[in-house]
Amino acid sequence: MKATTETGNVAGRGASAGPAATPGPDQPERLAKTLKPSWVWAIALGSAVGWGAFILPTDWIAAAGPVGAMSGFLIGGGLMVLIAVSYGFLIRSFPVSGGELAFALVGFGRTHAFFCGWFLTLGYTCIVALNASALALLFRKLLPGVVQQGYLYTIAGYDVYMVEVLISITALAVFAYLNIRGTALSGRVQFIACVIMLIAVGCILTAVLIHPDSLVSNAAPAFPQGVSPLTAILAIVAIAPWAYIGFDNVPQAAEEFDFPPSKAMKLIVLALLAAALLYAAMIAAVAVAEPWEALVSGQSAWGTADAVTGLLGGGGMLLLAIGITMGVTTGLNGFYVSASRILLAMGRAQMVPQVFAKLHPKHKTPYVGILFVGAFCLVTPWFGRAALEWVVNMSAVGVTVAYLYTCLCAFKLFRSSGSAPRPGDLEGTRSTTKKVLSMVGAVISVSFMALLLLPGSPAMLGPESMTALLIWIVVGVVFFLLRRKHNRTLTNEQVDLLVLGKPRPEGFAIKDKNAQRAQGDTTSV
Repeated sequence: MKATTETGNVAGRGASAGPAATPGPDQPERLAKTLKPSWVWAIALGSAVGWGAFILPTDWIAAAGPVGAMSGFLIGGGLMVLIAVSYGFLIRSFPVSGGELAFALVGFGRTHAFFCGWFLTLGYTCIVALNASALALLFRKLLPGVVQQGYLYTIAGYDVYMVEVLISITALAVFAYLNIRGTALSGRVQFIACVIMLIAVGCILTAVLIHPDSLVSNAAPAFPQGVSPLTAILAIVAIAPWAYIGFDNVPQAAEEFDFPPSKAMKLIVLALLAAALLYAAMIAAVAVAEPWEALVSGQSAWGTADAVTGLLGGGGMLLLAIGITMGVTTGLNGFYVSASRILLAMGRAQMVPQVFAKLHPKHKTPYVGILFVGAFCLVTPWFGRAALEWVVNMSAVGVTVAYLYTCLCAFKLFRSSGSAPRPGDLEGTRSTTKKVLSMVGAVISVSFMALLLLPGSPAMLGPESMTALLIWIVVGVVFFLLRRKHNRTLTNEQVDLLVLGKPRPEGFAIKDKNAQRAQGDTTSV
């Protein structure tokens, strides 16, 4: 692995790995720059797609119909691209681990940064766990007689088996080890898995369309009976923050780019477009394979597999198994990266114990965060997939909060810069355009949140997910208050250097009461 590079990267400069910096008290050791552009694209795509594209198409079709589901995902993907523009802008100026946490810190201060990181940690960690459970679900379909052994209990209507739990635990342990070994290895694995996944989806769609027994009329009616087209499409658009969560793993790994951060925006946009087309392709394949109304009215735990295998037989099951295995692989890997980097940034800022800021002595990876995520997730398979989905559903709110912070921070950055170009800005793009795009992203983020939380919304969270959300907020407030005394020992300037590796930009100064207490003056940092 290449040596770690010096801290304080200049905005827009994609310095490659150079001499290792000597960490000072305000400049912790930085991660090695080992991630290639193709690997970063694969992290975004593989994390955004994951297992859902192969397991949930029948659920989406049941809610919105084939046309409603495909339209919702394509529209949702387009809206996420508008949000991603702000990510691309900010990655250039702040290519450090922590992503949205660093952005919230710059734009709104430490308290906002803590809660942004708190929600993201939960969301990313739960998705690691859910991907591991998806792998067990695949084996449950392929080898039911083997996996459904050692019955333990039933939670929320889901039977939990010992063999299934062991499969999830094994997957979690393997990918924890892989990530501790370093992004050079995990990034290469991510790219290979994404390529295989895309090939598998292409083969499934092609095989279904050319099969003599498949009929386009199977996809009729376009929308469910009694549901208006607008309501159907909005129900799918509302889950876009969850469906496409993962493109925001890119800023978490920005510190490890071995290329100019200015390329990040293009990589994110290409990944989102590929993800939208992949979702639409799987929905189309399922809808054409069998009459969808009969398909979704059944009691199958995996209607997607029933549709594909019913038409293509064992070959279809093989392609589906390859696709979901690669989707789970990329999801596990990508979210291990993002969750551990958020914890790394929080550890650097001392929002959580500083042990999370430690790097592995040999591999230079945030191994404490990786082990913490793995240990947390080792508990989750025992609660069953249904109960875990309640928590994951509510985590979409936390991710949307992070989107909002990012867009608002970008808006503040461009508002403070006036019309003059800043280092790392897109050539030929005026500050006014960027402000408009950032504000549009913020409005879209608020709209997503409203769809998830407002009563009467077609995508409002269920009572179990709302309860889980309230519990996590209360726990976060308690933890924040417990750390408050310690956090007062650090000035804003110190936290900026710990997280960003450099002072915050002009126009983003935050009144520092801690510094005033220590220095006995009224100077703001």
